[in-house]
Amino acid sequence: MVNLNRIPDSRQNPGEMQSPKSSAPLALQFYFMSQTANVKTTSQPRKKKALITGITGQDGAYLAEFLLQKNYEVWGMHRRVSSPTTQRIDHLLSDQSGAGNQVRLEYGDLSDASSLSRIIDKVHPSEVYNLAAQSDVKASFDLPEYTGDVTGLGTLRLLEAIRNFAPNARFYQASSSELFGLAKETPQTETTPFHPRSPYGVAKSYAFQITQNYRESYGMFAVNGILFNHESPRRGEKFVTRKITRGLGRILAGTQESLSLGNLDAKRDWGFAGDYVDAMWRMLQTDDPEDYVIATGATHTVRDFCNVAFTYAGLPITWKGTGVEETGYGPEGQVLIRINPEYFRPSEVDLLLGDATKAKKELDWTPQVSFQELVEMMVDHDRELAISETK
Repeated sequence: MVNLNRIPDSRQNPGEMQSPKSSAPLALQFYFMSQTANVKTTSQPRKKKALITGITGQDGAYLAEFLLQKNYEVWGMHRRVSSPTTQRIDHLLSDQSGAGNQVRLEYGDLSDASSLSRIIDKVHPSEVYNLAAQSDVKASFDLPEYTGDVTGLGTLRLLEAIRNFAPNARFYQASSSELFGLAKETPQTETTPFHPRSPYGVAKSYAFQITQNYRESYGMFAVNGILFNHESPRRGEKFVTRKITRGLGRILAGTQESLSLGNLDAKRDWGFAGDYVDAMWRMLQTDDPEDYVIATGATHTVRDFCNVAFTYAGLPITWKGTGVEETGYGPEGQVLIRINPEYFRPSEVDLLLGDATKAKKELDWTPQVSFQELVEMMVDHDRELAISETK
C-alpha cells in the first residue's frame, strides 16, 4: 500500500522533492502531484478578456460596466486627443473593490493598422467589440472620406489584426439601422435590403459586409449587431434625443430660453443603450456566428420625444405652424422649440423600425426599459446636471 504521507506536496519546490528512496515510486509521486496541480488549475478558471474599441462612448461605457460585472478582464482602446474623453468611464479606471476590476486602456486608432496589431498582440482578447466610428450622420456629409476610412476601412484593419494575432477571438461589429436608409419594407429585419442614405450608412455597409466576408473566408467568429437607435443619459449631446433633454434641463434651470431642432417628423425606433449592450454580449456567446437586428419594435417621431420630455418636466408643448415655421409653445405662451433648416440632412431617412424577432428567439433577449422610462431617465439626469452647472 502506498504511504500517501510520504508523497511530496505539490506546493514543494521541485528541487526539494523526495528522492527515489521513498516507499512510493517516483512515477507515482509525479502522478499524484499532477492530479493535485490539475485540481488547482480547474478551480481557478482564467478570466475572459474583452477589448472594446470606442470604450469612451455611450455604448462602450455601458458595455465595460456590464462585462466587469461578469468578471471579465476589460481592455479599452481610445484615441490620443488633446482634451480628456474618459468622463463616462473614469469610475471604471481605478479598482474600488480590490479585486482587480478596473478597465485597462491602450492608445490606438482604427485608421492606424500598426496600433491595432500591437494592441491585439498584447491583449490576446477572447472577445473584441468594435464600437469605434465616426458616428455623426450629419457630419459624415462634411467628412465623407474620413468617415469611410475610420468607420469602413477601420473595421477591415481591425479584422486583419485579429486574424493575424488572435484568430480565435470572437468579434462583434457595431452595425446600424442607418444601413437600411430608404428601406423597401417596414419593419426591417436581418434580410431587408440595404439602401444607406449617408456616407456614414455607406461606410457601415462596407463594415457589415467585410465582417461577413472574414467570417465566411477565414472561419472567424464574427457577427454584426444591427442596432437601432439607443439612447441614455450618456448619449452625446450632438444626438437629437440628448440635445432635447439637455436643452430642456437648461430651460428648467433658467440658463437657456429655447431649443432649435431639425426634422420633427423623422420616426425612429428608440431603446435604452444599457439593454442593447446585453444583446451585444449574447451574440458572442452562441454556438454559431449570426447577424441580428436589435430594436424595440416601436417607433416614435422627434415630436413625440419632445412631447413626452416636456410634459414630464411640467412644460407641455402646444405646436403651431407647419414645416420650418412650426414652433413649440409652453403653457405660458413662451417659445420653447424652433425649427432650424440647418439641422436637416441632405438626404433624410424618414422611418426606421426594427423587428428583433430573431434576437428574441435565439438570444432570449428583450428590451427592459420602455420609451417613456427612457425619456424620463434622460430628463431627470439632465435637469440635475443643469442645476449643478448653476452652482
